[in-house]
Amino acid sequence: MGMTQMRWNFDDMPRLDGRTVIVTGASSGVGMATARGFARAGAHVVLAVRSLERGREAARAVRGSNEVRRLDLADLASVREFAESWHGTIDVLVNNAGVAMVPPSRTADGFEMQFGTNHLGHFALTNLLLPHITDRVVALASGAHRFGTGVIDFEDPHFEHRQYNPIAAYGQSKLANLLFVLELQRRLERRGSPVRALAAHPGYTASNLGTHGRSRLLTTPARLAGALLAQQPGMGALPSLYAATQDLPGGSYVGPDGRHEMHGHPTLVGRSAQASDPEAAKRLWDLSTQLTGISDTTLTGTGN
Repeated sequence: MGMTQMRWNFDDMPRLDGRTVIVTGASSGVGMATARGFARAGAHVVLAVRSLERGREAARAVRGSNEVRRLDLADLASVREFAESWHGTIDVLVNNAGVAMVPPSRTADGFEMQFGTNHLGHFALTNLLLPHITDRVVALASGAHRFGTGVIDFEDPHFEHRQYNPIAAYGQSKLANLLFVLELQRRLERRGSPVRALAAHPGYTASNLGTHGRSRLLTTPARLAGALLAQQPGMGALPSLYAATQDLPGGSYVGPDGRHEMHGHPTLVGRSAQASDPEAAKRLWDLSTQLTGISDTTLTGTGN
């Protein structure tokens, strides 16, 4: 009987003593639960957060060996500052942070907020940190990658020439997360790197995601639904922890094993045909490099 069949849980985590893990968006929800899981297994955990105050509060709950560093994924200057200040090895990078269903808004660099934060910020961060990473990159995706048209609008990713739809914009950003993992893994393999890129999604999990900036009429129902139907953040963290610690092929996608992947314990799950399109993945990489001005120099030539 395999690990997944035995309903893999925190107690199945391997010891991670001496290893360093960065978790973005670790000040609450799934991110904090993910950080707690790593710390419980003995890793040194870096909580990469927008608010140092909230990050320090979370660090007290995470316990174990940890530190808090400021990172605003909606500002490429902050991403560069975080990366340039880093010295030493990173065993695992978990790109957990994100925003969802927000009103029309822009990042500091003028990108649509969800695409800019969820994808472009993490694209830049990963590429800048990749020379330090020894084991794997885990990107938090979502079943929402099927939302909207289910494709990346390469001509108008920032909703400048089409009507803004917060659900479609979120779906586009989550599709981008999966395509990023696909292309990053291809480039790593062509380089002969031991680093693996994987994706995970938490299912339907109680968190603050999707409530920031929304009206009370929308936020209150979301919170009530979450309280009644969603699983707790600890369960939502399991797919990321599984992807980060188990011997899985690069490019794997992990999610809950329950009905419609809404709840349950981690297992390998499927994705849309669009999320498996290597040509779209390469095109997105090229667009992301153009928009951010950042591409990992250690992979130069491997994607051509």
